[in-house]
Amino acid sequence: MSFFDESYRGIPPWDIGRPQQEFVKLSDEGEVVGDVIDIGCGTGEHTIFFASKGHQALGVDSAPRAIERAREKAKERGSKAEFKVADALKLGSLKRQFDSAIDCGLFHVFTDDERVAYAKSLAAVLRPRGRYFMLVFSDKEPAGWGGPRRISKQEIVETFSDGWHINFVRPAKFESIFHEGGGEAWLAGITKPP
Repeated sequence: MSFFDESYRGIPPWDIGRPQQEFVKLSDEGEVVGDVIDIGCGTGEHTIFFASKGHQALGVDSAPRAIERAREKAKERGSKAEFKVADALKLGSLKRQFDSAIDCGLFHVFTDDERVAYAKSLAAVLRPRGRYFMLVFSDKEPAGWGGPRRISKQEIVETFSDGWHINFVRPAKFESIFHEGGGEAWLAGITKPP
């Protein structure tokens, strides 16, 4: 994933300098509970946001440059958010468990096979009945400007069909520097089995 590390030499299009509004709404609605892991955290906006709401929050990313920036932001803002370089497909190596996991724009970078591995990796770090929230570009988003693979609602459902409980998959907006009003996205809320 050196492409992603290289992306952080500048400001990648997904780094909008604040948390996505969809995650702010989830927080306001009390959906995100307990200890939080932010998988594919980038420069840490969501991790820092959830730490500011009183959660123990860990952000992980495979890009060392992103983690370095996230740690700098946390220090500048006096945040207790933690950050670690880690592989999203091997989260069990963290030897920790969380009540909530958030994923802003990571799921759509995986191949079909990697998605299966990712669901298993998530299961390793979520406590029983833990909650997973995902924001990904939707297949409703036109392909004209490039960007990541677009995801169908069915692909989300199929990935988490083995024992997970899908609470919702609803249309949402994914803010980026390319989309003033946000790109077409899916927001999913999924619960790990007991």
